[in-house]
Amino acid sequence: VQLQASGGGVVQAGGSLNLSCVATGSIFIWNDMSWYRQGPGMQRDFVASINHGGGTRYADSVKGRFIISRDATKKQAYLQMKSLKPEDTAVYYCNAGPQRYNANARRHEGDFWGQGTQVTVSS
Repeated sequence: VQLQASGGGVVQAGGSLNLSCVATGSIFIWNDMSWYRQGPGMQRDFVASINHGGGTRYADSVKGRFIISRDATKKQAYLQMKSLKPEDTAVYYCNAGPQRYNANARRHEGDFWGQGTQVTVSS
């Protein structure tokens, strides 16, 4: 399984970016697809997830500004990011696959990670 994330870039505060994640290989369409991000010197944090039924979860810091969606038939997930803030600057990672508990991070995560795409928000 491979996850390919794209769409990152440099944007001014208040701007928007749209990220995409394409999954290839033996990944089931009913697996959750999620986005995480990791800022410089920071841990990797949960951003948003979507399940096969379209149910979504968001980190409090992005609620009302980010929207996650998916095209299950194409094994693709998207993250629309609006009203971006400098603190949104991070490498954004796509995550998918069977959920397993990560004891270090104290959360469930999918088995597979994309390579990350850099989002930089200037003030």
